[in-house]
Amino acid sequence: MAAAHRRGPRAYHMMKTVVCPSTGTLAIGSSNRPRYFSSTPEHEFILSHPSSVDGPNPTRGRVVCITSGKGGVGKTTSAASFAMGLANRGHKTCVVDFDIGLRNLDIHLGCERRVIFDLVNVLLEECTLPQALIKDKRNPNLVMLAASQTRDKESLTVDGVERVLAGLTDSFDFVVLDSPAGIESGARHAMYFADDAIIVTNPELSSCRDADKMVGFISSRSRRAEVGDVQPVTQTLLVTRYDPVRAEAEESLSIADMNELLGLDIVGVVPESKDVLTCTNLGTPIITMEGNNAAGAYNDMVDRYLGEEKELRFVTPEPVSFFKKMFGE
Repeated sequence: MAAAHRRGPRAYHMMKTVVCPSTGTLAIGSSNRPRYFSSTPEHEFILSHPSSVDGPNPTRGRVVCITSGKGGVGKTTSAASFAMGLANRGHKTCVVDFDIGLRNLDIHLGCERRVIFDLVNVLLEECTLPQALIKDKRNPNLVMLAASQTRDKESLTVDGVERVLAGLTDSFDFVVLDSPAGIESGARHAMYFADDAIIVTNPELSSCRDADKMVGFISSRSRRAEVGDVQPVTQTLLVTRYDPVRAEAEESLSIADMNELLGLDIVGVVPESKDVLTCTNLGTPIITMEGNNAAGAYNDMVDRYLGEEKELRFVTPEPVSFFKKMFGE
C-alpha cells in the first residue's frame, strides 16, 4: 500500500453541545453546525470520504478497529502485535488506545514512562498531534497515541475523533484503533470511523454471543453504513486462546462452531500461550518472540489481512509421541 498523501493542515475548531430540535438528543458540533453520530449530506468530511481509501490508489491511510463485545479476550495484546506486524512489513503504522481511563496499550508496547500527552490532550487542543505521538523503540515505522488515564470517556466527541484520525491517516498507511469492549462511548467512537474491523473472541459461547452483537452494531452504526454508497466495513474474526484439544473434546467451541455462529471470515487463530503474559510484563508484543506458536499465529494473521492466502495453523491437536503417552510431560 502506498504511503497516504498529505492534504495539508486543517483548522482546529471549538465544539459545543446542543440539542437536536427534532429528536431532543444531544449532539456535538462546531460553533455554527451541530454534529450527530451521523454523516449527513450537508457535512463536509474532515476524514475523507470512505471511497477515497477503497480503490487501487488510496489517498489516505486505512483505519482498522480491533474490537470485541466481551472484555478480557485479548484485544490490546492483538492490537499491539497486529500493529507491530504491519510495521515490520514496512507499513507506517499508528496504534491508538481508545480505552479512556483504563489504558494498557502503553504497557504492552513498553513505553508507559514516555507518555506525556495523550488522545484527550489532543482533542482538547492542549497539545498538537505530533507532540502526543510516541515512537516505538524497536521499529521506526510504529508510533502509539495513548489514552488518558485521568479523564472519562465523555471527553470523546465525533468531531474531535474525526479530526485526530484525519491527521493520522494523512501520515500513516494504517491507523489501528484499540477499542474498549462493548458499545460504550470509547468503542462507539472507535468503530464509527473504521474501514476494517477485526472482532476478537475466545472460543466460548458468551464471548461469541457478544461478538455477534458487535457485528450487527458495526454493520448498522458505522459511518460507512450511514453514507450508504460505499463498501461496508470489512469485518473479520480473530480467535484467541484457542485450544484444539479442548475443542475436539467439546469442552469449548470449535472453529466450525464459531464460523457458523458469526458467519465471518477468520483472519487468525491464536493458540493459548503462557508467553503472552510474560511478553506483556516485559513490554514486548508477543509477535516478536521467534519460535513461539502465538507469535507465528499473529504473523499469519497480519499476512492474511494484507491479502496473502495462508492455511490456518494451530487448529488441530498436535500428535502425541509414544514417550509422552507413556511418561507424560
